[in-house]
Amino acid sequence: MAEVLVLVEHADGEPKKITAELLTLARSLGEASAVFLGAPGTYEKAREFLAEYGASKVYVVESDDVVDYVVAPVAEVLAKLVTDVSPTAVLTAATAEAREAAARTAAKTGSGLLWDAVAVAADLTATQGIFGGSTIVTSKVTKGTPIFVVRPNTTAPEAAPTTPVTENVHITISDAAKSAKILDRVVEAKSGRPDLTEAQIVVSGGRGLGAAEHFTLVEKLADSLGAAVGASRAATDAGWYPHQQQVGQTGKTVSPQLYVAVGISGAIQHRAGMQTSKTIVAINKDPEAPIFEFADYGVVGDLFNVVPQLTEAIEKRKG
Repeated sequence: MAEVLVLVEHADGEPKKITAELLTLARSLGEASAVFLGAPGTYEKAREFLAEYGASKVYVVESDDVVDYVVAPVAEVLAKLVTDVSPTAVLTAATAEAREAAARTAAKTGSGLLWDAVAVAADLTATQGIFGGSTIVTSKVTKGTPIFVVRPNTTAPEAAPTTPVTENVHITISDAAKSAKILDRVVEAKSGRPDLTEAQIVVSGGRGLGAAEHFTLVEKLADSLGAAVGASRAATDAGWYPHQQQVGQTGKTVSPQLYVAVGISGAIQHRAGMQTSKTIVAINKDPEAPIFEFADYGVVGDLFNVVPQLTEAIEKRKG
């Protein structure tokens, strides 16, 4: 069975949930082989996780040369593996760095790249949303090794314990790939809520909230559900919520099990970032709001009445 390479997403060696999803998807396409790139000594933290989710082999590069520079060294490693291993496919997460690494790898290897896949079939046909998510298409790579950038929360992670073979990859990173060096890293303060792109439940607020202080309604509802908090572009542009929490075509793409949109009209820009959510609930006082066209459940009403009542009802059920 041919290998399917999975670029491991991790934080200092601790794999992220999307890695489990990608390994699960890879096993449906061939033999899952993880590609771990990190600082010296970080792979040991990931070994057990990768084994739990079915990595038959792990290609390891532990070097400051791949973590101290911007993206390009990652692409050089992936390109080398594509050339040496001739995998069936390469899977990466739809994160900013992985997207760029995938694109660079495709260019280096003369391969086709399929962006924002929400599913990949056994025949390597990908399902994608295009034109801002307004149209769903199926696509297939016709040249080189198919490289897929996969949206988070589109594959349910399933454990399949293995004892992976570890192969240390020796590669000299070119001077060109080291032209942009990372001088400092700042760890973002955590709020205690789930990460937006990995959360199973997301509650987002939009222009309908009217002011920054009203986002407390969204936060209280999110906390009652154990959810992440998102915001529309209109809300972040108005300074009501941090830009890093923006959901949409120019923000983050989410695909949780439940997405609750509070005071969001559902413009195409926002829709592109959340329409693959499994269940979408919209709360808006305008019955003609575009979001009701694709929401699974809609509540037409004043969010300042609906949201507190919903939060109270959830808390009572939990109690």
